[in-house]
Amino acid sequence: MVNTTGRTPLVAVVGATGTGKSELAVNIARKYNGEIINGDAMQLYEGLPIITNKMPEDERSGIPHHLLGCIGLNEETWTVGNFVSNALAKISEIRARGRLPILVGGTHYYTQSLLFHDALANKPQTEEPVKNADRPAILEEPTEVLLEKLREVDSVMADRWHPNDRRKIQRSLEIWLQTGRKASDIYEEQRTRREAPDQDTTPEGAEEASRLRMRTLVLWVGAQSDVLSKRLDARVDKMVTQGLLNEVNTLSDFYDGRIADGESIDTTRGIWVAIGYKEFLDYQAALRKGDSSPAQLNKLLALAIEKTKAGTRQYAKRQIRWIRIKLNNAIDTAGAKGSFFMLDGSDLPNWEQDVSEIGLKLVDAFLKEETLPDPSSLSPLAAEMLTASKPDTSARADLWSRKHCEVCNTTSVTESDWAVHINSKRHKKAMSSQRKRALNSTAQQPMPPAAQDIFEEQAKED
Repeated sequence: MVNTTGRTPLVAVVGATGTGKSELAVNIARKYNGEIINGDAMQLYEGLPIITNKMPEDERSGIPHHLLGCIGLNEETWTVGNFVSNALAKISEIRARGRLPILVGGTHYYTQSLLFHDALANKPQTEEPVKNADRPAILEEPTEVLLEKLREVDSVMADRWHPNDRRKIQRSLEIWLQTGRKASDIYEEQRTRREAPDQDTTPEGAEEASRLRMRTLVLWVGAQSDVLSKRLDARVDKMVTQGLLNEVNTLSDFYDGRIADGESIDTTRGIWVAIGYKEFLDYQAALRKGDSSPAQLNKLLALAIEKTKAGTRQYAKRQIRWIRIKLNNAIDTAGAKGSFFMLDGSDLPNWEQDVSEIGLKLVDAFLKEETLPDPSSLSPLAAEMLTASKPDTSARADLWSRKHCEVCNTTSVTESDWAVHINSKRHKKAMSSQRKRALNSTAQQPMPPAAQDIFEEQAKED
């Protein structure tokens, strides 16, 4: 039985980029008097509709879209807390108008934090919008500063995250700033509660963590991986023909203007990491310099396009992995598997029938509080993908094990991550090169101890 707060409904549309989430959300809004809330971090930024993949105005059917293009290019991407506060405020406004709130977007850590009570904050989320200027200034500092501060207040979480994983480091520090409690302690409480046979002994308020905030229907728009990869490649080609390079120029001009004004910009975060911008910088630099031949420029352009396609495909895989592991397990823990459906959009010519029509029927039954079908019965792909690919171990402190590969300069934070790394093609290739250098070196310089251990371990496996 699903345990939710109140009976007011929310429809959430999730899925990888390029699957048609926005189209489905608009169709739902048109039929059921809805308004749409954007849940995509890059689409928070104003302008740049091609780079950020905003749905064109003429395809929105006049449906109001909220939290779309609402922050400037110079602003930091919203933290989870900022997004949740602003989204809850919009949900209240939409309901006050007697309309259905529909959340759609590919930033699934935003979605998951909105759907479930935030035990890591351990306090009620305000429904008053929160702007970036209202949060602690330290959260705007460079990642290394955040990590140093986190190490001071919660060394367990500082060791948990990869030193370059700004979002997770920032979130762990934000939890401490908001609550005065270590995120590592809260994670441990949650783990103990899940494993305790007597649920009556749980700490006050801890039960809220696994509960949905509101009665929610989650629709996952998916596609077979090979089909989706081809679709994403074609979409990048279309982005180029629609004017992607003009937006790259616009963003670069904005950057140059700020630098000329004496400002500093951290290009490792915010809009600057959007796929489809950074990949074209080498081409753009050569174009502006003016000393490259047409053949060289064409080569750089082709490389930039291929990098964008590869980055998009990798991003889609990460989105799917999040849904299958984190969101899937969270929904299961909440007892809400019966309200989590996957719609197979692999067959593009039949997308309306396979995705939109089925999705609308599910929404209709959900709003009427009728019995919903078995989610795994909708398609073979649904039966496969709605089973969590593995448990979510992100809150299992007992499984955290930080290791650093000096050969590849890569840090792993769990034993499973480490096993994947040392068995990867990249690592084996690096080890092979290391062996050759060691054998051919006349100086016989000793390897670093950690690298020597990896060398010997790999040699045994080979």
